[in-house]
Amino acid sequence: MLPWLHRAVVGSTNPVKIAAARAILVRIAPRVEITGLAVPSGVPDQPFGDEETQAGARQRARAALERAPGAQLGIGLEGGVVALPNGEFRSCAWAVVVDRDGREGLGGSLSMPLPTRVADRLRAGEELGDAMDAEARTTGTKQGKGAVGILTAGLVDRQQAYEPMVAYAMAPWLAPELFA
Repeated sequence: MLPWLHRAVVGSTNPVKIAAARAILVRIAPRVEITGLAVPSGVPDQPFGDEETQAGARQRARAALERAPGAQLGIGLEGGVVALPNGEFRSCAWAVVVDRDGREGLGGSLSMPLPTRVADRLRAGEELGDAMDAEARTTGTKQGKGAVGILTAGLVDRQQAYEPMVAYAMAPWLAPELFA
């Protein structure tokens, strides 16, 4: 589908984010090489709100592409939380894909309610992954099944939740005639 796509770089070394990008990109460019690169998100470790989370994904995508000269695409994935008017919290996650011509795609997903005890920890300044580790009495939530995996009892893990976001963000390249 995308014969020009030979190399993409994810703006993170988190294995879940790299695997999510790989799962989608190999379906549209079977020989694509996908690597991860640690780059700053430019937002707090725990982004609050969709806009801040999108900004983190965008910064990761752009920074990764800048630092990987042979890559055609940079991909940023960022998870965040949103405070609701009623005091509850929900999760959010966004993917941004950028190319060297400045074209950008955005895809979001993973909106689900968070338990009150987790929300209390977020208000106190903890990151979602750390709060989930503490409340679920586990470790490595961010590099594994994610909060979504814990809260859905494994029906959907973090990688599975991130994959559609990458596909959504690829829309400008998959249907270019509609984005012209």
